[in-house]
Amino acid sequence: MDLDDGETEKWEKVKIEKYKPGKVAVVLQGRHAGKKVVVIKQYDDGSKERAYPFVLAAGIERYPLKVTKSMGAKKLAKRSKVKPFIKVINYNHLMPTRYALELEGLKGAVSTETFKEVSQREDAKKVIKKLLEERYASGKNRWFFQPLRF
Repeated sequence: MDLDDGETEKWEKVKIEKYKPGKVAVVLQGRHAGKKVVVIKQYDDGSKERAYPFVLAAGIERYPLKVTKSMGAKKLAKRSKVKPFIKVINYNHLMPTRYALELEGLKGAVSTETFKEVSQREDAKKVIKKLLEERYASGKNRWFFQPLRF
């Protein structure tokens, strides 16, 4: 079924935003494949450096381990650590989920300039690590802190 020019223009104007800030997605390609990420900022039209639609995302590289009642405080603290990562990811390499996280602190932590210098990246990861560990300790969004099994 071919569309005439009028219908094509109509469809081009409709823009579906899959990745709004706070949206949880799963990485499909690369070293972080299978990991969950939270979208911090989306660029539907790309940028000067990247001519494709992409998102700034923060995810969990190493998930916290299982804890039990019999474990001591020191062991519990060690097993409750989260190792985060921040990444610029192409839309094609993400799968959106129906879930979202409301993390206000993440929005200011990462920007496109963060990736230009290593020290800024490390500082951003520390901020994200703190926010995610607080979220994990409070018991909110438990599903986000469990690795996917597939």
